[in-house]
Amino acid sequence: MSSEKTEAIILRIVPFSESSVVLTMLTRDFGKISALAKGAYRPKSAFEGAIDLGCHCRVVFIKKSSDALDLLTEAKLERRFRAANKSLPQLYVGYYIFELLRELTESDEPHPDLFDLSLWTLKKIDSADLIPGELLDLVATFELQALKTLGHAPSMDVCATCGKTVADAARVAFGMISGGVLCDACRPRSRQVVMLSKQARDAMRQRIDEPGGARSANQTQKNQLNGELRGVLRRYMSHHVGHELKMPRLIDGIRVRG
Repeated sequence: MSSEKTEAIILRIVPFSESSVVLTMLTRDFGKISALAKGAYRPKSAFEGAIDLGCHCRVVFIKKSSDALDLLTEAKLERRFRAANKSLPQLYVGYYIFELLRELTESDEPHPDLFDLSLWTLKKIDSADLIPGELLDLVATFELQALKTLGHAPSMDVCATCGKTVADAARVAFGMISGGVLCDACRPRSRQVVMLSKQARDAMRQRIDEPGGARSANQTQKNQLNGELRGVLRRYMSHHVGHELKMPRLIDGIRVRG
């Protein structure tokens, strides 16, 4: 069996023996993989201190059959995830991204754009002291961009059920199961529906279509908007993966002070 080389982000570390671990990694070229790192914690291992949660590494691994773990043979650290040195909220956001990547992706399905988005977001999280409002904006942008990259972005302009254009209004129906906004005709037949303000709809649309665009609102409006987006996106992401996610409870506890 030949060795494969790629870039990877470590999403989870599970002990396997006294010195070995099983890693879940998102790779640029091979998607999500699970690999055994033998002797990872020995003083002189082939992994050069690269085995840590959130690390960006260049790895070499041997691809095994579908019912066996891949074997990691080399790992060289490119960048360590250091959000713990910044603040607990920044660390929580990083952990949430790791959870989302594990839950949203299937094994052995490469998504280079998602890898690049994840790498950019993690660098953003631990490269500066971000205020709560900036963190929550980053979370919403990552959630919606990740869904878009995977082909599952919610429909924000046309009815998710019938395809009819849904005009702008002060509030519109948004179907968790349907996957987007709903027209007046389809709303009564839909389940798990919430009402979305025009501001929240515009914000979600912008984060899908123009994630780097300028945000314009006063602080009170930003706080209200972030609160509404968290409520909607927490439910939507949990529905999309099929169960309640763990980290959003801590993300929701981030107080918006600025």
